[in-house]
Amino acid sequence: MDKQAVIIEIDELIVEGKTKVLFTKWDYSGTGIIGFGTYVDHDVFYSWRMKTMSFLKLFLDETHEYVKVFENLTENDYSNASTCVQTLENVKNYIQKGYINFEQKKEIDVDGTLDRIFARFYKVAKQLRVRHGGRETLDINDEYDVQDLLHALLQLYFDDIRDEEWTPSYAGSAARVDFLLKNEKTVIEVKKTRQGLADKEVGNQLIEDIERYKVHPDCEKLVCFVYDPEGRIGNPNGVMNDLNNRHEGFAKVVIQPNI
Repeated sequence: MDKQAVIIEIDELIVEGKTKVLFTKWDYSGTGIIGFGTYVDHDVFYSWRMKTMSFLKLFLDETHEYVKVFENLTENDYSNASTCVQTLENVKNYIQKGYINFEQKKEIDVDGTLDRIFARFYKVAKQLRVRHGGRETLDINDEYDVQDLLHALLQLYFDDIRDEEWTPSYAGSAARVDFLLKNEKTVIEVKKTRQGLADKEVGNQLIEDIERYKVHPDCEKLVCFVYDPEGRIGNPNGVMNDLNNRHEGFAKVVIQPNI
């Protein structure tokens, strides 16, 4: 990442924190054990805090004290929001002075990161159903829903995510890439099981996908994420072992949740 580009992004986040988050300040005076306090809008603060924390993790380790500030200050107190804005201003100041060298961050462990995302995908999908006041959420009903949620989770760790790029023609037909991690030269193909798409059908599709992506110029590694919340695949470990052993080094198939 370019230093000036990082500073510009931080400036935008600071402005958003001051004009959109702190601007929602409101006072609450209660009785009994509730007491009183000054708050900001919960949803606005949460969205800005998560976006800022995700951006900081692009060039700061997860254990960095500035990242921890955003991780620990989860309540929508006005003082917490103010501290987060001030912390972001400190980050900008330290980058400008050269105290933070964001180019020295270690390379991301692509396989380990994707494994964590896939392993927790089911829990994240379940958590999304629980929202304050019964607000609308994202139900994972089909493959497009899986793609939408996965795209959001990938944004936490990867800079250049390209969706639906054309693959070269294979067996007389072309297809679109679900996600291409451009810098990592890794393609992610997404599938969701349903009635009529279980062990045999998924296996056949994956075999065709693997052969197609072998000729994609930006694909050095193919990761196939199969989301199977209803457990339609009877032997997920068998499917994974068969395909992974057959195409070791190029393709990796992950079926989750693996019950």
